[in-house]
Amino acid sequence: MAKSLPQSVDTVIIGNGPSALILSYVLHGYIPYYIGGHHDAILDTKLQTRPNLLDLRPDLYAHFLSSLRYSTQALPINTLLDTLIRPNADTEVDPQPCIEWRYEPEKAISHVAIGETSQAGGQWAENPVSASADIGTLSYAEMLALPGYSYSEHLGKRGNQTQCDFVRPTRAEVADYLQAYPEAVGIADAVYTSEKLKNVSRIADGFLIGSHGIRCRHLVLASGIFTVNIPPPPLLSPIAELKSGEHPLLVIGSGFSAADVIISTPPTRKIIHIFQWKPDIRPSPLRGCHHTAYPEYATIYRQMKLAAASSHKSLSARSPLIHRKSKPFFSCRNWGTVYEGLPNAEILSVSCDPGSNSAIVTIRLEPGDIISRTVGGLEYVVGRRGSLDYLSPDLLSVVLGSSSANNTDSASPTLISGRTLRAKAESTLEVAPNVFIIGSLAGDSLIRHAVGGCVFAAGRILGNISSNSFSHSRSPSSTSSSPRSSSSTALSDQGSNDTSTPLQTSPAISTDSSPMLLANGHRDLHLDRRKLAHAVEVANAENRLWVDSGWWAGGLGPRRLEG
Repeated sequence: MAKSLPQSVDTVIIGNGPSALILSYVLHGYIPYYIGGHHDAILDTKLQTRPNLLDLRPDLYAHFLSSLRYSTQALPINTLLDTLIRPNADTEVDPQPCIEWRYEPEKAISHVAIGETSQAGGQWAENPVSASADIGTLSYAEMLALPGYSYSEHLGKRGNQTQCDFVRPTRAEVADYLQAYPEAVGIADAVYTSEKLKNVSRIADGFLIGSHGIRCRHLVLASGIFTVNIPPPPLLSPIAELKSGEHPLLVIGSGFSAADVIISTPPTRKIIHIFQWKPDIRPSPLRGCHHTAYPEYATIYRQMKLAAASSHKSLSARSPLIHRKSKPFFSCRNWGTVYEGLPNAEILSVSCDPGSNSAIVTIRLEPGDIISRTVGGLEYVVGRRGSLDYLSPDLLSVVLGSSSANNTDSASPTLISGRTLRAKAESTLEVAPNVFIIGSLAGDSLIRHAVGGCVFAAGRILGNISSNSFSHSRSPSSTSSSPRSSSSTALSDQGSNDTSTPLQTSPAISTDSSPMLLANGHRDLHLDRRKLAHAVEVANAENRLWVDSGWWAGGLGPRRLEG
């Protein structure tokens, strides 16, 4: 029997994805405390005097801007919690956390986390793109763990003793972990699934969830920015209805979702791929993928690059990957015959006879040539957006404020991207009185960057942080009209935020967008962290050998003195 929703709680969290689960964990009374040992002496000194991390203050990370060791892409508060949970995570294997989660039930707050998906996990529990759920995530497993129940613990409970370091779990495996998380940490009583909230409005003493008659004092928006696929333009509607596997598949998109579709397509089916190619202005996020850490994405990017180079030649160029056929992903299909890349092409017309299982598409190539192709289906994967359509018009207006000008679709004012609320988030995550945004709504889509916002929201809800004593802003000049984001991705590993394609059917997108926005929040895809961590270990060993040798002190080092 399904559990019933309460009619009155202190806090309603809209969403049941990773950020919502983390915040629910804290509101259940699991409080983060600093236990020492961080390599940053300035940060360590500050936290020693006030270890309760619900007592966050901007001075804790005021020095981050002057240090090269901290990310400038994520919100400082998210960077702070990330470095405390995983010190030197990008260069060390299994670093020891500097945080301890202490259970203090007297601090628990009544709350519910309500999402539309059929199981906990938010967009991880869905597959809005026609891609295999067995494709590896962009993040490694250790970066996907939530507090109180690690991914390695989850594998152990499933009878899998596989080492998690530098493992890219599949989307299905992450969804299974997130589904199991509420029961594992004891928060399942507050997590609700398969519930669609509507008409959320402000009332005299808080908020009312009109569709369910729930009243609350605090409202947390954790619905994400990956719930709605950008639909194809009307011109392509006839192809979108086709489901023929006998004819080529038309894929439109330049990012990870497009790549996932191509990866998931049967190896023998031909793919016609239209994509935007502006490497100097708006490069594909696939460009940064290391060929050994992300071989499938690197392979597709090389095919796109080859197609772009060949588009200006009368003869097809020979694939530069021909000598790489030993790589499993490359050798699984004959790319020369099943893949046709059309960079910066424009679809002019679509002809589809009633009852037919195929359509003829007329395409203008970048050099100006006109070609026709028969296709049996369409995957239009140029990005995803979030929606705030559950908010009443008045509350939506207050939440968005001037941010509505950053909307990518003026015809759908409730659709938002990672940039929509970023400017507000850089000032404070309390975007309206007692209304908070967490997760990718704040522009940081990686799970590893979700904890800081959740701790801040919990600190405000529990009264540890006053409303006028906090700002996440880097500096007065750091808040821009086109705020930076670490999305779609993500994307992050939380979905795709592909670039728009040159169909001339959607508004132009500013070319000064942050590369982090295109790469779903990942800034290290060009690295193979497995090799990086090993290189750091080797360097440390060499340094220790040099110190022990005594030669650095003219032969009077430790070993010489001991003699």
